[in-house]
Amino acid sequence: MAGGFLSLANPAVTLSGIAGNIISFLVFLAPVATFVQVYRKKSTGGFSSVPYVVALFSSVLWIFYALVKTNSRPLLTINAFGCGVEAAYIILYLTYAPRRARLRTLAFFLLLDVAAFALIVAVTLYLIPKPHQVKFLGSVCLAFSMAVFVAPLSIIFKVIKTKSVEFMPIGLSVCLTLSAVAWFCYGLFTKDPYVMYPNVGGFFFSCVQMGLYFWYRKPANTAVLPTTSDAMSPAAAATQRIIELPAGTHAFTILSVSPVPILGVHKVEVVAAEQPDAAAAAADKDLQLLQNKPEVIEIAAAV
Repeated sequence: MAGGFLSLANPAVTLSGIAGNIISFLVFLAPVATFVQVYRKKSTGGFSSVPYVVALFSSVLWIFYALVKTNSRPLLTINAFGCGVEAAYIILYLTYAPRRARLRTLAFFLLLDVAAFALIVAVTLYLIPKPHQVKFLGSVCLAFSMAVFVAPLSIIFKVIKTKSVEFMPIGLSVCLTLSAVAWFCYGLFTKDPYVMYPNVGGFFFSCVQMGLYFWYRKPANTAVLPTTSDAMSPAAAATQRIIELPAGTHAFTILSVSPVPILGVHKVEVVAAEQPDAAAAAADKDLQLLQNKPEVIEIAAAV
């Protein structure tokens, strides 16, 4: 079978299908930590149900496509698993969501996962001639998949605007990239453009997200003290420059613009700093402060 898992005639199809299933399995399980938190707090907090309702619709749509096309077992198995997982997420969300969020989720579920899917099934089976059903349904799947892949643009714009990657999970972006590659190869080897083309867009947007993550992420062990020329007392300056070392950190690097007190550390060493002539600095201490030469201060945590 062209779409079977154990096709000896097409090992490339088999391997890409298995790879796509494994990676998509991890993608479907990515929100587990979120719902464990929901269960423990007995509240959905600020989480939205939209991604899970959309993912459920996508899964049932691809299952219908695989059944109409036939010989697409990898698509059938992973999306059947996805249906079960997404349904469990939605049920858990409805259990702990506030009344307004629960009603909104139910309305969206009935509109998309019930009404829209029923309409697509009816049109495909009763209005589209059988030789064109795969083409029609594949086009619907293609359009919807592209819309889903474009959805992360809102996160991309937010990262660029805030210069923060707090809301961009890098692990999920990596899994989505690998998943797009695997399913692109599966579509290529099975000559299925409706599987292949959406994953081109998925690969592109996932790569953009990873690029932004590495561009804007801030190293956890580096801090830059603020540059200021405002006059303040030594006590105020020290208060604003207290730095707490993370647990387990053995070395910490700080870029400073002036020799201010740094509290709460075991040892402070000045390294690789270019200073004015020692004699001139000793003779005129005020001149040395005006120079404002940057210095690198290495702080070692107490053992």
